[in-house]
Amino acid sequence: MKAKKTSIKLIALLLAMPLGTTAALAGDYYSFDKGELLRPTGYREWVYVGTPVTPNDMNNGKAAFPEHHNVYIDPGSWAHWKKTGTFRDGTILIKELVSVGSKAAVSGNGYFQGEFLGLEATIKSKKHFPNEPGNWAYFSFSSPDHKRLSKSAKPFPATACNACHQTSAADDFVFTQFYPVLSQGKGSGKAASGGFADELNNHYQEPKAASGGQ
Repeated sequence: MKAKKTSIKLIALLLAMPLGTTAALAGDYYSFDKGELLRPTGYREWVYVGTPVTPNDMNNGKAAFPEHHNVYIDPGSWAHWKKTGTFRDGTILIKELVSVGSKAAVSGNGYFQGEFLGLEATIKSKKHFPNEPGNWAYFSFSSPDHKRLSKSAKPFPATACNACHQTSAADDFVFTQFYPVLSQGKGSGKAASGGFADELNNHYQEPKAASGGQ
């Protein structure tokens, strides 16, 4: 009797969905409506993997991506990555764009985060992108003036992003080489969660003190 009630509730839920909408079912962290990706929410509760920045100051004032990029991966895909070392079908990576704010702090000079500028997403899906390289597609919800986010987004043309990712990314179109959470967590199981290893196995060398002279 309980199973019958559950089935009835599920059918009612499916009938209530708007036509043309692909719902986010179990294991999915995104959904589409009429071919457009609906803006994901709650991604700051996902797994944070890093924040690269290529500032204008270090690129002759013409950096392709001068903002900080706070990157998150959905929990289900993170669990799959640390277990298998591969990105599962259905992976979504969120990239939150943040301006370079102050360049000085009590701790010293640097590039510190300023204000939110935009939001982007990358999705791997055979169902939605069977003809795209690696089944990856790229989206931006940012307005041209970086003042607003759209409620949905169409995928970029494959040539706009995939060519660079295909030739330079370390793992399946993803630049894992710039995210130690991903590169060192690849297929490492529980250790990927942090705090389990005694040895860091890095190439760090302590800077030598400047020598004085006459």
